[in-house]
Amino acid sequence: MTPETNKKRVVVKIGSSSLTSLHGEISRRKLEKLVEQVVRLKDSGHEVILVSSGAVAAGYRKLGFIKRPESLPEKQAAASIGQGLLMEAYSEIFLSHGYVASQILITKNDFSDENRYNNVRNTLNVLLDRGIVPIINENDTVTVNRLKFGDNDTLSAKVAGLINSDLLVILSDIDGLYDANPMKYPDAKRIKKVTEITPEIEAAAGDAGSSVGTGGMRSKLDAFNITMASGINGFLGQADSPNILQEVVNGSASGTYFEPNSSAYCLSQKMQWIAFNSGPEGDLVIGNKKKEDIINNGSSLHPSEVLEVRGEFHKGSVVRIIDSEETEIGLGIVNYASDEFQQITEEDGACEEAIDNETFVCQLDVKIPVC
Repeated sequence: MTPETNKKRVVVKIGSSSLTSLHGEISRRKLEKLVEQVVRLKDSGHEVILVSSGAVAAGYRKLGFIKRPESLPEKQAAASIGQGLLMEAYSEIFLSHGYVASQILITKNDFSDENRYNNVRNTLNVLLDRGIVPIINENDTVTVNRLKFGDNDTLSAKVAGLINSDLLVILSDIDGLYDANPMKYPDAKRIKKVTEITPEIEAAAGDAGSSVGTGGMRSKLDAFNITMASGINGFLGQADSPNILQEVVNGSASGTYFEPNSSAYCLSQKMQWIAFNSGPEGDLVIGNKKKEDIINNGSSLHPSEVLEVRGEFHKGSVVRIIDSEETEIGLGIVNYASDEFQQITEEDGACEEAIDNETFVCQLDVKIPVC
């Protein structure tokens, strides 16, 4: 058993292409190899959450399609078949190793509502404390496009932040991040460690994905942007590499490590929810002078400094702070409802802060204090 001090909470995301055969159906062999690696981590004392794609890929042939369907209703119908097949296979294989797997299907609404967000975290913590392996996927059978996470890369990053994970491992059909698309440029070099996702790195990321998945390299960078802002380490590597998970945890894996550096952000649980999950309900427009003050000092906002209020919201809602040119400066929780802003003036002696400084969150491209 790994000593308690070395115990890690690991979120592992695996894509559809890494779980399916050439014909697009679930590969029992690939599932068994993945579960065996997760079991080795569990046997070493680590906690593991699995974010698994593959429901649509597992179900569309059973629905009578030759190739992956394109329309939303067809994908949802395929997922309704495939999710059960996927979980049945996972449960059977984990049980053969002495571990119980649980299924959690999540929608974006579960993260945008703070109470439901906290409920998901509490459920996951109970499962982990009991030695269960939670297997998470987006609820593709009911989710509409505007309420989707977009891909399981993003979902896995948000789950990692939700449960204060030590490490997010994204397993794919590519062995890391390259300085150019290796499919087009044979001399492209793999980047072994990333401490900041720069515009140059983003520009080098291609959009290529497999025919049975939805996420490309750009979505993976977006995911690691979230984890790095939350102070969580990440890794991108090839799913079929032998013993990849144990090597990642030991720091010896072949792939790309994403490590927050000394100038990285470190967002609290509350700030993570505001920054990445909340879904702003309105806008507060401010002037350029106050904009610079917020960016440079992270200061709070007073009612008298708000030039315009847009939308309808209640006390405690999350709103965007924008300038007159529609540039988003940050997000914050308001201490006043939208209609109350109209009634507040300095002459009335209102000096309470409209945005609580402790929960004010700037975007990732705006410097905020380091933890």
